[in-house]
Order: sequence, then structure tokens, then C-alpha cells
Amino acid sequence: MTTSVPAAAEGRRLPLVLRNRAFGTVWLGQVLTQAAVRMFQVGISWWLVAYAVSGGRGLASGLFMAVSTLPAVALAPVVARTVARFAPRSVLRAAAGAAGAIAAVLAAWACASGLPLAAAYAATLALAACQAFFDPCLTTSVPDLVDDEDIEAATGFELSTQSLASLGGALLGALIVDRAGVAGLAVGCACAYVTAAVLIATVRFRPAAAATADGDPEAAPAPRTLRQILAGLPQVRRILLCFTAANLFTTAVFVVIPLYTKSVLGDGGSTVALLEASLGVGTLIGSFTGARVPGRPTALGACLLGVMAAAFAVPGLVAGRFVMAGCLVAAGWCVGVIGVRFVALFQRLVPTADKPGFFAVMQAVLGATFPLASLLFGLLGDHLSVRVLCLIQAAGLIPAACALALLRGSTDGRESTDGQEPADERTPETAGAGGRA
Repeated sequence: MTTSVPAAAEGRRLPLVLRNRAFGTVWLGQVLTQAAVRMFQVGISWWLVAYAVSGGRGLASGLFMAVSTLPAVALAPVVARTVARFAPRSVLRAAAGAAGAIAAVLAAWACASGLPLAAAYAATLALAACQAFFDPCLTTSVPDLVDDEDIEAATGFELSTQSLASLGGALLGALIVDRAGVAGLAVGCACAYVTAAVLIATVRFRPAAAATADGDPEAAPAPRTLRQILAGLPQVRRILLCFTAANLFTTAVFVVIPLYTKSVLGDGGSTVALLEASLGVGTLIGSFTGARVPGRPTALGACLLGVMAAAFAVPGLVAGRFVMAGCLVAAGWCVGVIGVRFVALFQRLVPTADKPGFFAVMQAVLGATFPLASLLFGLLGDHLSVRVLCLIQAAGLIPAACALALLRGSTDGRESTDGQEPADERTPETAGAGGRA
């Protein structure tokens, strides 16, 4: 009797990926797929700036990043229907397997002959399309993999995947291009995707919980359209709009990093790796510590956007490799904390039946500014100093932070001090009817 309690307590202290093998395996698959797509993006972006394009580097890099973000926006309705209709394991496995085949074809092409720019753009479009199905499907399936009390921990692990992906892409993408060219980059991506597909094929997802109290699946409400989902959640809609506006300036960092390395620092792929790794490490730390940061989500989010603005402004005022790296760590930490707090909040607010559509539309709404930001800052990078671009990023975040702070008055009655929704508002029925501000 006395020995079983400490043993159970010790088991509960284990990380979620060790306590829940199914979730840990799927999470590792997501690490591999996002690391592969980020490695490809970082590597090709550096290849364009350093090797393939002699004039108009900003436009070439910006256009590439824009293309890589289009599928998440354009395919949102298709993704929502697919995730709702098919088993999660089938969708995840098919997305990873298709991406592996695409990367393998690109590797063979690059080995056989010189790779044209059009092929690089087409490949990133196809790989991003595969990832557009993978990520919302995994987010939607979290309740099918973990218990309710583990949702925050699972969300932290899932969001940390993007941090690990950025870190892996930073350390490998540009370096592989410098040493093995695009062919070596594509081979590495293909191996990661295929491994992820094999891992996911070994996982069994447990059936989703019934959406009604009596457990009758036939009484569960039918999924709503994307417009109905957002119309029924005005609080969530306002938060998404604030972060969509902020993303117009935060995501420009992926265009700024290679340009800053080339024109301001005059360095090569190793510095790109350092800067991308700094951003990834910061986000990783934020993803694992976000649940411990106190404060209401809207107030905390506004403060963190202000910190990010300062972090982007400093490299524009003081040029330096380690100055830029330190600021990217700080900005990444803010991104990680914001992601954990708000995605966990959405997991509880959004009804189960609406989650496939919601997380697809969330990805689309937040990603809607990615192409615009990439093109805009790419074009500006050909006409303005990159240090000026850093200051523009900082200035653009201030209005978004103010708008998010103003939401506090309409959310104080709905949010508890620890950032979670009150228990009586976590139920699917209340969240589904939560159209009240």
C-alpha cells in the first residue's frame, strides 16, 4: 500500500512523451516533418540569396517564403473537410509519405542536373501543402491521444515542435547547402519525412470522446461551417485578428535573417544557422515554460508583443551577430509562451465537433499575412537598409499589442487569473454558444 503511492507519483512526474507512448511517437513524427520543411525553407532561402540570384535577392527570398505559406491559407476548407472525414493516422501518414516522395524526386533532379528556380519554388509549394494537412490534423487529434488533464502539456510539446524544427532547420539547412548543395538538402528532407510516416503508421489512436453527456454519438452536434465557427466565438475571433496583424511583422523575420546576414554582417551560412537557432531555442524555451507564466492571456499577450517589438528594434539600432542572436532568443521565447497559452485556451473553448474546422481556419487566418509579409519585406529589402526593416517590424507590433490589451475589458469576466477558462465555460455546449463578448 505505501510503496504504490510514491511509484504512481513518480510516474506522473515523467514527461508526457514518456508516459504516453502514442502521443510521444506522433509528436516525434511532427518534429521530423516540421524540421524537414523548415530545413528546406532555410536552405533554399539561403541558396537564393547566396548562390542562385545575383540581383533582387530580397524579392527572390520574399517570393519564396510567400509561396511556402500559401497552401495553409488556400487549402483551409479542404483541410478542414479532410481532417473531419478521415482517420487522423491516415491523414498524418499520407501527408508525411507524400512529402517524402516529393523530396526524393527533387533530390534525384538536383543530382542529375542543375536545379532551376521554378523547381525549387514548386517543391516548397508541394511540401507546404503536405504540412498544411499534417499540423491541423495533429492539433485536432490531441484529445484522442491524451487525457483532459494533459492537454496543456500536450499543447506545449506540440508547439515546441516548431521550435525544434526552427532549431534543426537553422543548424542544418544553410550549412547543408554550403557543403552539399540542394541535392544534399533534399535527401535529408526525404529521410525525415519517410521516417515520420513509418513512426505514425505504428500508432493507434483511441476513439474520440462522445460530444454529449449521455455518450450517445448520434446526439452529437453536426460540425459547423468555418464562418459559423468564428461567428459563434467572437472572443476568439478578436484574438485571432490581433495576432494576424502581428504576424504581418513577426513572420518577416524569416526574410530579414538571410538579408541581415548577407548585407549587414557580411557572413555566410554558419551565421544564418546561429540566428535561426537562436530564434528556435527561444521559442522552445517559451513552449515549455509558457504554462508557468502568470497573467490573463490577453494582458500577457499584449506585454509579450511589446517585448518582441523591443527585441526587433535593437538589431536595427545596434548591428552585431550576437546582438541579433540574443534578441531573437527573446523574441522566440515570446512566441513560444503566446502559443502555449492561447492554443490551450482555444482547446478548451472550441467544441469538439468544431475543432477540425477551427484549427484549420486558425492556421489559415494566422497564415494569411505570411505571403504578404514575405513579399512586402522582400521588396523593401531591395530598396531599404535591412536595419530599417528591423525598426519597421518593431513599430508594426505596437498597434497589435495595444489592440490585444484593449480586449482585456471584454474578457475579464470570462478568463480566470491563471489564464484558463472557468470550469463552467469549458464545456462544448457553453463554448459552442459562447457568442457573448
